[in-house]
Amino acid sequence: MTSSDIKAKATEFGFDICGVAPAVDHPELKFYREWLERGYAGEMAYLHRTADRRADVRQVVPSAQTVIVTGTIYNTDRPYSTESADPNRAQIARYAWGDDYHDVIGERMESLLSWMRERSPEPFAARAYVDTGPVQERVYAQHAGVGWIGKNTCVINPEIGSWIFLAAIICSLPLEVDAPSLDQCGTCTLCIEACPTQAIVAPGVLDSTRCISYLTIELKGDIPATHGAGIGSHVYGCDICQEVCPWNAVAPKSSAPAWQPRPAWDRVDLLTLAERTDEALTAALRGSPMKRTKIQGLRRNVAAALKNVGADPRVRPGALSSK
Repeated sequence: MTSSDIKAKATEFGFDICGVAPAVDHPELKFYREWLERGYAGEMAYLHRTADRRADVRQVVPSAQTVIVTGTIYNTDRPYSTESADPNRAQIARYAWGDDYHDVIGERMESLLSWMRERSPEPFAARAYVDTGPVQERVYAQHAGVGWIGKNTCVINPEIGSWIFLAAIICSLPLEVDAPSLDQCGTCTLCIEACPTQAIVAPGVLDSTRCISYLTIELKGDIPATHGAGIGSHVYGCDICQEVCPWNAVAPKSSAPAWQPRPAWDRVDLLTLAERTDEALTAALRGSPMKRTKIQGLRRNVAAALKNVGADPRVRPGALSSK
């Protein structure tokens, strides 16, 4: 079984790109601890707890020799949120429009890994992760030739842009590795300049505590007043730093049903979202990545967004409170 065999099978299972990186001590892995020490992880304590394992995949699979990285396009046929002239439109990060990628891609990864085990003449150690394991996927994606880490900290591929889900298989197989991707951001700083909360504090360095995605998803308490206005009409995540990226100007779109916007989130306005019952929101959140913030968190975000755009007097009393 070769790297080419695995890449071909990955395509059959629905992945748009696949590469192989060596499981070695890549220089980019070392910055992680400094990032934590700066306090940029905020309330995400799990990032501290798994720091040792995230520093080297061989802490996860001791016999690891390679890391197989896959990329899946989730860009869909909808206008970018920054193109919407309606300030009352609820802005939702496009990765959350459809089904939960952890489940969809997780099944594909397990299928790929099962095929690898059946095909390999010898048993091997392996672990598959979809954004939930102690793996710095972006570093391995760069060294697997999937794309470089852009100034906005997203992995960018010159052919398909950055609207991609990453997943990884850490394994003990001595596969042929790919050449690493080269940084092609050049002198462009559009992503840094466009961030409403100045969360990109340096090229490739994100202060999560200022990031709209963190503030609307990971933060469990009240949104700090210092960043409240910067959230604008975002109610779950943010895509601004990707939307302004030139590499996404002609990014391909996926027709996969899993990534198409659910009716509940498709170009929904803030007022409509605010007036939905808990029952309706519970149904919409089922099987969605947006369930991470729960109803209470989503209502908090909608209330903050309505305040930013000027709360509509038509909002019925108690509409923003979980019942």
